[in-house]
Amino acid sequence: MSLRKAPLPRILLDNVSCMRNAQQILRHVNVSVHDGGALVLTGSNGSGKSTFLRMLAGFSKPSAGQILWNGHDVTESGVFHQYKLRLNWLSLKDAIKEKFTVLDNVQWFELLEGKQGNSLPALELMGLGRLAKDKARMLSMGQRKRLQLARLLAIDRPIWLLDEPSVALDDDGVRLLEYIIAEHRKKGGIVFVATHLPINIEDAMYLRLPPRFPRRMTLVMVDHLADPKVKVAALQIPGQKKDSSAGSQRSDSVKPQEKFFNDLSKNNADADADASINFEQ
Repeated sequence: MSLRKAPLPRILLDNVSCMRNAQQILRHVNVSVHDGGALVLTGSNGSGKSTFLRMLAGFSKPSAGQILWNGHDVTESGVFHQYKLRLNWLSLKDAIKEKFTVLDNVQWFELLEGKQGNSLPALELMGLGRLAKDKARMLSMGQRKRLQLARLLAIDRPIWLLDEPSVALDDDGVRLLEYIIAEHRKKGGIVFVATHLPINIEDAMYLRLPPRFPRRMTLVMVDHLADPKVKVAALQIPGQKKDSSAGSQRSDSVKPQEKFFNDLSKNNADADADASINFEQ
């Protein structure tokens, strides 16, 4: 009887180290992320979370080690071109055109992607449907963040890189964020989140950056006190006790908006095949 090989992780951090301004912020980190996986990077301001996301996006190289997508280094030119087409990036710079309408701000990105028909449903899901014809300059900070999230949904790429996605959101907005992340993962999507605020993502790994960086840091898996299903990955300082604490969990649930995600899956039935592209010679 032949043994089946375990599937390769979609994204692999292979002994990765990272420098920023001549300071080492990551050293010897090994993380495997499969389809449907999530990694939450936590840490104080200036700890290197955004630098980590830029490295994951292939915009900068690790100082040591590799970041592999489908077994290939994401910084290689041929690989990077394909890899970046699978990425959805949400940053603190929202790139919202204030003279455009709310709907135009989503449709513009959707058209660039060669897609159509998802913009208005995405806005409605994010609670902005009634504002679709308003100018974007009229939006509050929280509404601008919801607009950014609507663009993620409309474009619908498999890998999400989210930099402080819950900043400016109220409690309902955070619960909605957690819901769309869960729905994206159900379709096999991958989510990386950098945040200094609590967020509830089931079965996620948590990579915690300390404010001061030791000479060597190790990824340690510990049980989550509030929810045994959630695991926490911490960068453990030698000699320091494991920290099992984590952000507060929200018990409130979001009413499923299944129609949007069902329609999205039908419109993008080939997304999984595209995400599985390989680079065999």
